[in-house]
Amino acid sequence: QVQLVESGGGSVQAGGSLQLSCVGSGYTYIGHCMAWFRQAPGKEREGVAAIDSDGKTSYAASVKGRFTISQDNAKNTLYLQMNSAKPEDTATYYCAIEPVPAAKYCKGLNGDFRHWGQGTQVTVSS
Repeated sequence: QVQLVESGGGSVQAGGSLQLSCVGSGYTYIGHCMAWFRQAPGKEREGVAAIDSDGKTSYAASVKGRFTISQDNAKNTLYLQMNSAKPEDTATYYCAIEPVPAAKYCKGLNGDFRHWGQGTQVTVSS
């Protein structure tokens, strides 16, 4: 059974930094697409950043240059380094994974993701 567990959320002042982690278990994939999404109250879920098993990354325009997605495949762990945080980054952040035969099948934030974590809350105060 695939399980994704996020951690690292919390409160930070605008301009500050936070690192989110997502530990996966219950799977061994040849290839994968992983991503961070977020959802603020009253808003639709939006993609934040994606990475494939070869390390190719993509970002939403709103976080490009401020956030960095990375992974440690040996530890089945996904990270999101959030720098220069803004109040509009306040949301519940979710990690997601989709197994694929090879990284070339990943579609970044436009792909479908089969497995999701429960989310971790991030609050950025002004």
